[in-house]
Amino acid sequence: MTDRKPMQLRLPSELKAWLEAEAEKNGASQNSEVIRAIRAAMARSEQHPTA
Repeated sequence: MTDRKPMQLRLPSELKAWLEAEAEKNGASQNSEVIRAIRAAMARSEQHPTA
């Protein structure tokens, strides 16, 4: 991934806590966990597109 764009993200405290826990559990950065979650949501969306 060579075309990276910075983005500030404000999260509710419960989502931030979940993100921190997932990153720790997976030995990954919080940024990597955000990317993983968005990609998973994209894959689900592509499998079940809305009309």
